[in-house]
Amino acid sequence: MESWGGPHRWNMADTIHKVQDLNIQKIEPLPTPREFQQKLPITAKVARTVASGREQAARILRGDDERLLIFSGPCSIHDTAAGMEYALRLREMAERMKDRVLIVMRVYFEKPRTTVGWKGLVYDPHLNGSFDILTGLHAAREFLLKLGNLGILAATEFVDPITPQYFADLVTWAAIGARTSESQTHRQMASGLSMPIGFKNGTGGSVQLAVDGVVTARAVHAFLGVDQDGRAAIVVTKGNPNCHIVLRGGAPGPNYDAAHVADAISRLKAAGLPTQLVVDCSHANCNRDHKQECVAFRDALQQRVGGNRNIVGLMLESHLQAGKQTLDEANPGALKYGVSITDPCIDWEETAALLTEAHQVLGRRERVGARA
Repeated sequence: MESWGGPHRWNMADTIHKVQDLNIQKIEPLPTPREFQQKLPITAKVARTVASGREQAARILRGDDERLLIFSGPCSIHDTAAGMEYALRLREMAERMKDRVLIVMRVYFEKPRTTVGWKGLVYDPHLNGSFDILTGLHAAREFLLKLGNLGILAATEFVDPITPQYFADLVTWAAIGARTSESQTHRQMASGLSMPIGFKNGTGGSVQLAVDGVVTARAVHAFLGVDQDGRAAIVVTKGNPNCHIVLRGGAPGPNYDAAHVADAISRLKAAGLPTQLVVDCSHANCNRDHKQECVAFRDALQQRVGGNRNIVGLMLESHLQAGKQTLDEANPGALKYGVSITDPCIDWEETAALLTEAHQVLGRRERVGARA
């Protein structure tokens, strides 16, 4: 038997070198969440906007506020100038319609991919594959601060479990997407987040996995995470009472119709959960054709007006111009202004028309109810 000190003694450093980080190009440190928030601090005005938005959304999701919650905005933010122009247009409508509708802007900085592709502003803000994540995080937080200062409520999707530490304090509502609703990591993360969370049904169409996600996120959890000083930490949550499901369709097709909504409600009841839900009018609910978003929107709206108070929210993927375009990382400057580079979106004119229609239809229902 060889001795540790013999001619073939084991070199621990060499061995570790051979088994660790074999597929890592580099690891770059980031500022801690606390340092980041100190550099781009939330103001009292923005904090009031966020807190008020969360409480209003939670009341609607509980059925305590009769208004309709509408999420509208780009599939993803890739150009903050175009995003801000959209936000300013939406702000005017949100203010005008707030008696019947609470409007929250989609502000998505992370994009889950089925295989590969542009992963969002946080990961590739220069649109060229350079992965300047520090700049991306800065751009995301700065954009959210601007929205909050304008009184605009923001909705996003959290894909990476660390990113919430950098800008979750500025978010009114968040989604756990179709690809991650079944993930234990994301369910645990949602249990500790401070805003209402929507779990989308799976890409295969399973609503039950979203229901299970809500059950899980409402419970207490302990897991490994990162604290405000960037240290690995044990996180113990209280459970998030404001979680719900989002119907977005799946491989079998759309699921916004009355029969699918009824099935979802029965699953929520069976799980002992509140029955309020949101309908996403894009994704598989429009068969990836933005021209069909209006069909899903009007169908779900009519169900709501017809007496189904379980439908408390609708979501639109919308941008300044309609459709989508392909990103060429070699020439990102060639992109058209105000056109999505991820999912196709409806244009601003159609968005304004649908929001106005929803406000008017809800008003007619109020007048009929008052006469009755």
